[in-house]
Formats: sequence, C-alpha cells, structure tokens
Amino acid sequence: MEVKKKNNHTPHYLVLPYPAQGHMNPMIQFSKRLVQRGVKVTLVTIVSLWKTITNKNLTSIEIESISDGYDEGGFAAAESTEIYLETFWRVGSQTLSELIHKLSSSNNHPPICVIYDAFLPWALDVAKEFGLLGAAFFTQSCSVNNIYFHAQQNLIELPLSQTEIVIPGLPKLGPRDLPSFLYKYGSYPGWFNVVVDQFSNIGKADWILANTFYELEQEVVDWLVKTWPLKTVGPSLPSMFLDKRLQDDQDYGLSLLDPNTEACTKWLDEKPKESVVYVSFGSMAGLSEQQTEEVAWGLRDSGSYFIWVVRASEQDKLPKGFVETTEKGLIVTWCPQLLVLKHQALGCFLTHCGWNSTLESVSLGVPVIAMPLWTDQVTNGKLIVDLWKTGVRAVADEKEIVRRETIKNCIKEIIETEKINEIKSNAIKWMNLAKDSLAEGGRSDKNIAEFVAALDHF
Repeated sequence: MEVKKKNNHTPHYLVLPYPAQGHMNPMIQFSKRLVQRGVKVTLVTIVSLWKTITNKNLTSIEIESISDGYDEGGFAAAESTEIYLETFWRVGSQTLSELIHKLSSSNNHPPICVIYDAFLPWALDVAKEFGLLGAAFFTQSCSVNNIYFHAQQNLIELPLSQTEIVIPGLPKLGPRDLPSFLYKYGSYPGWFNVVVDQFSNIGKADWILANTFYELEQEVVDWLVKTWPLKTVGPSLPSMFLDKRLQDDQDYGLSLLDPNTEACTKWLDEKPKESVVYVSFGSMAGLSEQQTEEVAWGLRDSGSYFIWVVRASEQDKLPKGFVETTEKGLIVTWCPQLLVLKHQALGCFLTHCGWNSTLESVSLGVPVIAMPLWTDQVTNGKLIVDLWKTGVRAVADEKEIVRRETIKNCIKEIIETEKINEIKSNAIKWMNLAKDSLAEGGRSDKNIAEFVAALDHF
C-alpha cells in the first residue's frame, strides 16, 4: 500500500536513532515500513559508528551522518559517559541543524519530519527550529516509559522509600521491579538523566511512536494515550518473521558485530526438536567473571544442548578449559538471533530481557528464562514472568549473583517439566497477537498508515 502524493511529492522523513544496536534495529525496521508506504527515509547516524560497520544492507534507505564530537572513536573515546552525552547533545544539535539545512535547500524532496529516538530529545528542538514535524520513537516498553515519566514528574519518590509502587496501567511493583536506575538511585547518573530527560520536551512532539503492540501492553497504553498522541507501531522485527508483507526482509539490515550464521544454523540442524537452550545477554552489558562462571557451570550441569553468545571482549571471563571440554554446547561471539529463536531445535531462551530480545521472544513464541542485568531489563523480566507468563525467573542471591543451581533448575523446569505446556500456550497466544498487529488491518498496521497519511498533508 502506498500513500497518495500531492503533485507527485514524495514525503521525506529523517530517522535518528541513538547510536547503539538495540536502538537502531527497531527504528530501521520501522523505516522499512515507511518506505513500503511510499515514503523516502534518510537514516541519520554518527560518523564514528558508520565508518566501523561492515555488515549492512539498507538498499531502500538513504544514509547521512552527523558528528557526536568523537568522529574517530565514538563513545569509547570519551572520558566518561557524562562527558560523551554532553558533547553529543551539543555537537549533535549543531551538525543535525547543518544536515537539515543542506537537505532543506535541495529541491529533491526536502524533509518534512524528524523521527528521533526519545533518548535524543534535543533533536525535537532542532526539528522545530526548521518548522519540521517531530515524532518521538520509544525503543523501550510503554510500561518502562510510564515508570520513567512518573520519575521525571517527581511522582515516584527517590531514593525509594516505599515498599509498593502503584503506577497507572501497571501491576503493583516492588522496588526491585523498577528499572535499576531507580531502585539503585545514584548509579549511572548520566544514563539516569537520559531516561528521565526523554520527557523534558515531550509536549512539543507531534507524534509519539512506541515499539510495542497494543494487546501486549493494553492497560498502560490506554492510560498513556490520555496524555500523549501515542501510537503503537510494533513489534519492529523483520517482516518475514511476522506478516511477510515485505519480501526478503530477513534481517535488520545492519549489525555492529559479525554473526556466526553458518556455524549456528549447521549446529542447530543436527539437534533434536526443542532441545537447545539459547543464551545471550545482548550487545552492551557484560557479566562479571564470577557470574560468567556460574552461567557456564549451570549450563554444563543442566545436561542440555546450548548455544551461548559470548562476545569477543568477554571470552577471557570463561572458566579455563570450559570451551575445549564442552561437548553439548556451542560458544559463539555473535549469532543471527532471529534465526536461532525461530529454529525448531530451540527449547528456550536464557536472556537479559532487553526490550528487543523480549519482543523477539514474544513475537516468535519462545519460552524464556529471564535473567535481567540492569536498566529496563528488570521490569521486562517482571512482565515476562508475572504478566505475560511466557517464562520463569532466574533469581539472583543476596550478592546479586544467579547461581549455577538456579540456572540448572530453570532449564530443567522449562525443558523437562509440565510447566512448559502452560508457558508454550501463553507464548503462542502472544505470538499470534504480535503477527496480527502488523498484518493488514491490524492495530499497528493502521497506526503506521495513519501516521503516514497525516504527514502527507503537511
């Protein structure tokens, strides 16, 4: 389906994600949905990131780069998180302005809208300076966004003193069900400011888009739409894993790490149905050496087959001799996660509960062992286990370590006991709802169509 264009005008949107894999993936997938509807999309990323990416396939999307102030090294070159963020905010505003001025001076479809990652609220101010529309794109769950919004509005007392937190649209939460930036108030102050400042100018946004689907977070979405012009447009996964309306859309199209695709798929093809535990803790956070050891021996002791993603920078944390003596496991530095989750040999997903991984597991009907590490992952884990009931929780001890016995027992509970029947039933229910949301006429599909139609009249 394509939008009707006045005077053969092709609407042009700039899409600006925060420069991290978990933020770029959903915004790229949303961009593909826009292109499908006749929109011209220019993905705006930072110079240092684009120079280092070798694994990219974005033929339908144009690319432009701005500076974060660290063109030769990016985030790693900054003295601290706080300094990086301050520099990016300042330099990024300037270079985004220069880019918009350049594109607006062109007769070849000047941009009419900036779709910006909510982590970058300054982009909205820049868009408004040029008279452009601005749409915030939230790459985290609406539940987590609502929690951060209440913190930004000082409706959650920090440091936390209450034992029960009541937030509209959400189940009752304990302090440790909140994102780690709140229950460990004072940790990572730079990132705390980022997540609450998403709402600093949210009232100026013309649209607010969320990478979720309505049925998954119905109550919280119903509450938020009373305050914001919010539309759910997810799950933002490659189309061939959902509605199959974008032919050949098999992957996100951009990866900061090179996946071991052939090794993973060949290994999985040789394993029995629903016998493999897939383990990944995402592209950013790392486990401590002690936690890595506990995971290693928990996997070994479970007796199950497993694929474990251990990034190259984390490999030295593995127990000595573990790789060489592992007979039922495959350890890779990165893998094609969607292909693994979809494979018939997969039994369950031991995950850090990042929002992308959470949505992928929900959308593909995969049972989960929730082992959140920090930030929004903690709340996502709560929702997975207690609200959506698609998994079990690997609970940490008083030293905040998930022990090998816990990991082993969680795997056996998922793989070997009757509880898996209830979990699978719930997982399939959410999978079908996820697919329906992006199928023609589904709620997310309609929301995307309404967004494009409204901007086409601008």
